[in-house]
Amino acid sequence: MSAPSGLGRIVFANENLGGHTSMHRYLREVLPEVAPDIDAQFVDARPPNLGERIVSAAAPGLGRLDLDLQPLRSQLARSRAVRSALGRVGPFDVLHIHTQSIALQSVDLLRSHASLVSTDGTLAQVAFRIPYRRPTRFTAAALPVAQMFERRVYEAATLLLAKSQWAAGAMQSAYGVSPDRIRIVPFGVPPGPEPVHRDVPVPEITFIGVTLERKGGQRLLRVFREQFRDRCVLNLVTREAVPAEPGVRVIGDFEPADPRLPELLSRSAMFVFPTEIDYSPIAVLEAMRAGLPVITTRSGAVPEMVDDGVTGILVAHDDADLARAISTLLDDPDRARSMGVAGRARLEERFDARKTTAGILDVCAEASELHSARSYARHVSFSGNGRASHGE
Repeated sequence: MSAPSGLGRIVFANENLGGHTSMHRYLREVLPEVAPDIDAQFVDARPPNLGERIVSAAAPGLGRLDLDLQPLRSQLARSRAVRSALGRVGPFDVLHIHTQSIALQSVDLLRSHASLVSTDGTLAQVAFRIPYRRPTRFTAAALPVAQMFERRVYEAATLLLAKSQWAAGAMQSAYGVSPDRIRIVPFGVPPGPEPVHRDVPVPEITFIGVTLERKGGQRLLRVFREQFRDRCVLNLVTREAVPAEPGVRVIGDFEPADPRLPELLSRSAMFVFPTEIDYSPIAVLEAMRAGLPVITTRSGAVPEMVDDGVTGILVAHDDADLARAISTLLDDPDRARSMGVAGRARLEERFDARKTTAGILDVCAEASELHSARSYARHVSFSGNGRASHGE
C-alpha cells in the first residue's frame, strides 16, 4: 500500500455531494498513512450561492417533463465555481477531479496538466437516477446536450478513473472512450477496528438515506408495517419527517461520519437499503465494515459490492422479494452473522480505503508520466518543425 514517489503537488477536487463527501473525507483520513510525504490539497465544491440557485432552478412546465436541462444547468454552475477555486490554489502537478459533473468548465486545466477524472456513473446513467426528480419519456431526448459537455471532459483528461466496471462499461459503450484510457479503482472506507456486536432483546433492522422514496425507505417501511412490526425494530436514519409509530425509531440528526453510527450498527441484525437510484453507495460499505449482512437492490454497481448469497442478498424492486430476504435473515441469525463476517472480509480485501487510495495514487503517477511524455513529444515536434522552417 505504499505510494509512488515524485508525484509533485496533487489537487483533489470533489463534488462534495452525498456519498462523495464521505469518499473525500476517507481519502483525507488515510492519505497521511498511505503517503505521508505527499503534497496534497483538497478543493471541495461549495454549496451553490443565490445566483447559482436561481440559474439552476427548475423551469415551470418543462421541469415536470424533465426537459428544462436543470441538472446540466446546476452542474455548469457548480463546475464554474470549482474552476474558479482551482485557479486560486497555485501551481500543481496533478489534478484529480471527482466527478465529471464539476469538471465541465475545467477542460483547459485537464488538458494542460496531468489529470484524472473520476466517476461512479456517467451522465447518461445518472440522468435516470437523480434523487430529487424522476425521469420521463423526454429524459433521453434532453440527454445529448449534457453528453456534449461530458465528452469534452473525457477527451481532455489524461486518464479516466471509474469506480466500477459498471461505470467503465458506460464510458466505453455510450461515449466511445477507449478501454486503454480507463482505470478501475473502487470507493474505499477505512476498515477501523474489528466490529463489535451488541445483544439486544429484539432484532433491529437499519436503513440510512437522506430521503426515503427513491432510496427505498418507503418500501421498507411499508413492508415492515405489513409483516415485521411484531418481529423487529426498524431504525430509519433519514432527514425526512416520519410520524412516530410502534417499532419505528427515526433518527434525523445524523451527520456524515457521525460518531453514533458504529453503536447503532453494532445493535443491528442487518442493513436494509432497497434503493432505486444509488450506484456505489458508501452506506453499503459502512455496513459491511460493521460486519452486517446487506439486503439491497441490483442497482448500478451494487452487485460489484455485495456478493449475492455470500455477503448479503440482492433483491428486485418488489415488496414480496424484499420481505422474503428480511424473513430469511431473521429466521436464520447464524446465516446472517456468517454473511456479515464475509462482508467484513470482502471489505478488507477490496474496499479498504488504504488500498484504494494507494491505487488512486498509482493512477496519478501513471497520468503524470503520460502527460510528461506527451509534452516532451509535442516539444520535440514543435522544435523540429521550427528548425525545418528556418532552414528553408
